[in-house]
Amino acid sequence: MEKVITPEEKLVELGLKLPPLRKAAGNYVSCVRVGNLIFTSGQGTDEYRGKLGDDATVEYGYEAARQCMLNLLSVVKHEVGELSKVKRVVKILGFVNSTPDFTDQPKVMNGSSDLLVQIFGEKGKHGRSAVGMAQLPHNNAVEVEMILEIEDGEGR
Repeated sequence: MEKVITPEEKLVELGLKLPPLRKAAGNYVSCVRVGNLIFTSGQGTDEYRGKLGDDATVEYGYEAARQCMLNLLSVVKHEVGELSKVKRVVKILGFVNSTPDFTDQPKVMNGSSDLLVQIFGEKGKHGRSAVGMAQLPHNNAVEVEMILEIEDGEGR
């Protein structure tokens, strides 16, 4: 019988590590659970700053979106204990700090989407919106939020 690889083990295989939880930048919580759904707040990064189409490339934005997703997965793991409790990634919404003529927001957001599919396989395939923004808090290059379904309604 083939051993099932957990999402945490998949992260290790990919040479990735979940970062520590980031502190909220305002009066909100990092996620809210309603039944078996988790709605996350948007996560930017501490590393990636700039405006796509100006001082940041698509590749830079892709890496920023990937880091945003790692930050989101830290939130989810903290909430449910194990990422293997993720039943399905339902949707992600990506905000890309970009110039008015920049149109590659979907390529940037592939940084988040590709990582979800690498970690969760079919469960990681999701609906998605990728939108350009005139500015993001702290000049973040990208911010991402997520909705996902978990196996049970119980947390840690």
